[in-house]
Amino acid sequence: MSKKLLFILPFYFLVFHSTIVKAQNLTAYVLDSVSKTPIPYVTVLLNGKGVITNEDGNFNFRLNDTVQESDSLFISCIGYKTVAQPLSFFKDDKILLSPKAIELREVIVSNVNYTADEIMDLVNDKLSSNYNYDYNKKRIFYRNSSFSRMVKTDFKVKESTIQAFNQNFIDSVIYTVPKSNSYYTEILGDLYGNLNEDEQKLELIKASELYDKSKELDLEKLEEKFNDIIKKNVRTDSYFKIKSGLFGTKLDADELFEADIDSTDIAAVNEEFERKKENDKQRKLNFANYRKRILGKQLQNLPIHEDTDLNFIIKSRKYSYSLKEFTYLGNDAVYVITFQPKGSADYSGTLYINADDFAIIRADFENVKPVRTFKLLGVSTNTYLTKGKVIFLKQPSGTYVLQYLETEIGTRIGIKRPLKIIEKNKVVKGRNKQNELSGKMDLVFTDIEKNELVIFDTEEIDETQFKNYAENHTVLPTYMPSYDPNFWKGYNIMEPNTAIKEFTSTELE
Repeated sequence: MSKKLLFILPFYFLVFHSTIVKAQNLTAYVLDSVSKTPIPYVTVLLNGKGVITNEDGNFNFRLNDTVQESDSLFISCIGYKTVAQPLSFFKDDKILLSPKAIELREVIVSNVNYTADEIMDLVNDKLSSNYNYDYNKKRIFYRNSSFSRMVKTDFKVKESTIQAFNQNFIDSVIYTVPKSNSYYTEILGDLYGNLNEDEQKLELIKASELYDKSKELDLEKLEEKFNDIIKKNVRTDSYFKIKSGLFGTKLDADELFEADIDSTDIAAVNEEFERKKENDKQRKLNFANYRKRILGKQLQNLPIHEDTDLNFIIKSRKYSYSLKEFTYLGNDAVYVITFQPKGSADYSGTLYINADDFAIIRADFENVKPVRTFKLLGVSTNTYLTKGKVIFLKQPSGTYVLQYLETEIGTRIGIKRPLKIIEKNKVVKGRNKQNELSGKMDLVFTDIEKNELVIFDTEEIDETQFKNYAENHTVLPTYMPSYDPNFWKGYNIMEPNTAIKEFTSTELE
């Protein structure tokens, strides 16, 4: 946070409390009262609607015209005393939560002294009744953060009959490839459906993309460079065979050249306009559908499903459980159980279980070994990191719905293969091989992808309402070279972390 913002905040809150009804947002940090450190993933509720603090303990709550100073703000987190006070009580941008925990031996008298395994059996028995698997409409905020890094980029030319396609040219192409990059996309919308990945519909309200355009590979300049070499050295009636030792690909030379459009040809101009219009429509459709597929897969993979990669609840016989402590979430008693894999299981972590209804209210997990590996003919992938957390919220009906989901996946990809590009001609008699470029590529890159999904409101709908709802994809993301705090003004979102707030493209420096 900038010094200027720190200077302004106290004055902002003085003004806020004098005009609470008209104010648009309540922003604060939730801290541990003892250590004064931020508390992430704290639930903040006001008039039945909620937000959650980010990893820096920060939240931003949109206040509408119906909010009154006497309305109570509920702030709760496992292991802390719940704060429930009217809005007028909060006079600072820092809210302190006091730890609240008891010794395991001080279990409530009415509660049976279960073992960890017995608790997990009860959890599994009550999965179908504790969680809402029905159709509903969810107001969601989803953030995807991607961090890629090139570890190795080698291509050695062994043979080239086109002089311009030499090692210097290849090295210059490799030089243009960004060695590292960060990309953030955020969407706000309504997600209709149940917890089945194939039963989802998404209506976007707003979206953004935050990345550095200067780190993009300039494909247009590279294409111009490549085409210039092709035009000087290759016949238009040639075709190319691209061989990497895995698959063969055929590409006609005339596919590499697009005819220029004559601006005086009205029919051609109109045709190009319609093509761009259709492409824009398709891009909007693709942007929404791709996010919908990601969200559907994440909902399908929740640990409360029978068929899930996160099987540390369902496949309880594959894990060893230990009852570590007994704590509280508000007035609800909570078992804290840690788990470790037996044999070939993948994950370790911590489960927080309501002692009354045996519902998992939070699960933290991380892999203990690579979750997925592949190696064949010089191509390898290694999913070396899979961690995250899931938080569920109890509804007035007594069932639980998803409130927050976070996953972080790290992958290493390697390609070590020969590559050969051969020009052949369709009309030349005899030996139709014209030119050849052959070499060996050795590429390694890593990617870490973080997904955060916050659900603010859940409204039940029936299957007929879901089937009758028609998606209308009209939203494309707004590009931002640096984070704009005003972009989401007027909307409830999960506050960005420090890295996002401080992100600035090099093109702006």
